[in-house]
Amino acid sequence: MTVVAVVVLLIAAIAFANRGGSDGDGGGESGNAASDGKGGTAPRAQPTAPSGEKPVKNSPDALASGFPHSEQGAQSAAANYAVALVSADMMKPDKRREIIQQLFAPSQVDPTIERMKRAYSSNLLSSLGLDKDGNPPKGATFISRTVPVGTQVRKYDDNTAKLDVWCTGVFGNAGKKSTNPVRNDWFTLTLDLKWTDGDWKVQDFAQKEGPAPVNGDNRASGAEEISDAVEKFGGFTYAR
Repeated sequence: MTVVAVVVLLIAAIAFANRGGSDGDGGGESGNAASDGKGGTAPRAQPTAPSGEKPVKNSPDALASGFPHSEQGAQSAAANYAVALVSADMMKPDKRREIIQQLFAPSQVDPTIERMKRAYSSNLLSSLGLDKDGNPPKGATFISRTVPVGTQVRKYDDNTAKLDVWCTGVFGNAGKKSTNPVRNDWFTLTLDLKWTDGDWKVQDFAQKEGPAPVNGDNRASGAEEISDAVEKFGGFTYAR
């Protein structure tokens, strides 16, 4: 029950405190068709493939920006924004503010900072084994790393886009005495983007659980092995 409670709290924190999750219906407006087994056709998701357009240029450790003004560019933006919005930096007040200021449309920055301040409360951080500044106990490493599995365009026009990003990831405290061990997660982020000042910016986002596959038979790694992996394997600064 404790593990379930922590997962629910984490989900609540990275979604808007007063917003519901995506209803999960609908899909991309484009794509090929496949038989639905009833004599009709069902939409087939487009592969999340490179657009052929010049990728964005960013310095190491910087959040990706400057995405193409196109449907492919919106997908790239959504995938990269998902990585940032469910990162360990979101636990730290100063870093969280920087992320919001960079990713969100100007009119949404201040309201989002306030929502996230309430969502990432001291009680939530404590339940994750972190102090009020988002730091883990001495000898532990907090991990929250997200990997986009694919994107789906639900709606798109020249200035707005609504997309789903299917993600997996790992989160928790890697430490010998951790009460919040590192575990994996599957979730879908829905992002509403708007073309603003030459880039795609977030207007709103929500999260729901899954789709999640059956767990494999992988041996669970120890805290030291997980901590070493986080140090050795740097996260991607540009996805898709």
